[in-house]
Amino acid sequence: MAKNVSVRMDGKGRLTLPRSVREALHAKPGDVFYLQPDEGGLRIVKGENPFDALAEEAIREDDAGETIALDDILRREGIPLDE
Repeated sequence: MAKNVSVRMDGKGRLTLPRSVREALHAKPGDVFYLQPDEGGLRIVKGENPFDALAEEAIREDDAGETIALDDILRREGIPLDE
């Protein structure tokens, strides 16, 4: 992605993110962006769906063998398993 990218605001106040920026951010239609006014400028931050972040963490933990089966938790806590 180019370090400095310029865009022009249209009559309705919209900015179009160039393809290189969208690709670098893996942005797709419907994604949310947060605008943070900065000293003399504006910072645009792509929002992250918290459920996606939780799912990615769960997958990472499972891949690393850091998860515990529900049956094991119930046994450890002394909760009987109804079959």
